[in-house]
Amino acid sequence: MNDTSLIQQIAVAALPVLLAITLHEAAHAYAAKRFGDATAYMLGRMTLNPLKHIDPIGTVLLPIVTLMIGGFLFGWAKPVPVNFGALRKPRQHSRWVAAAGPLANFGMMIGWALLFKLAVSTDSYFSEPLRLMSQIGVSINISLMVLNLLPILPLDGGRIVESLLPPGVAYRYSRLEPYGMWILIGLIVTGLLSAVLRPLINLMYDLLQFFL
Repeated sequence: MNDTSLIQQIAVAALPVLLAITLHEAAHAYAAKRFGDATAYMLGRMTLNPLKHIDPIGTVLLPIVTLMIGGFLFGWAKPVPVNFGALRKPRQHSRWVAAAGPLANFGMMIGWALLFKLAVSTDSYFSEPLRLMSQIGVSINISLMVLNLLPILPLDGGRIVESLLPPGVAYRYSRLEPYGMWILIGLIVTGLLSAVLRPLINLMYDLLQFFL
């Protein structure tokens, strides 16, 4: 891969990656405010301004590295602060706050898939850049959605599982949160994360092709 092609790939990937991460976090902030916690809103995180959500490693370095080595594209942003105790119905509303991010990625996945169909059905100067951008948009949103739905705290899937468990079990489950990122790192190092995510990612692509 020469430098020019890498620069072109980064330029094409920038918009879908920033949108995927920014809207994911903004959706969490919006849902939290909707259900009673204005913490993220007061801190200026309920915004589409990507600068408010960028994490130097997860939003910039990691997507570029994964793009360079040819793996699936993914990253993360600064987590939106949520005071779950301030929600009007903490257990019920916390699952919707957690689900808001993956739901935003699901909506963007559909949108980029429709743009991809438009790009391949037209013949213009913008068709090829739009096709590449749409492919990346679908890829990053599927990856983010599937990754975040893993039942590991503090990921969104872990929050959803915690909200569904009986209170006593949920409390014991919540005590695993300090180890969540270490569990995730262990899955990455051992290759188990890819083994878990790949079938789920392929399933989402199959569903997109079936319905669209």
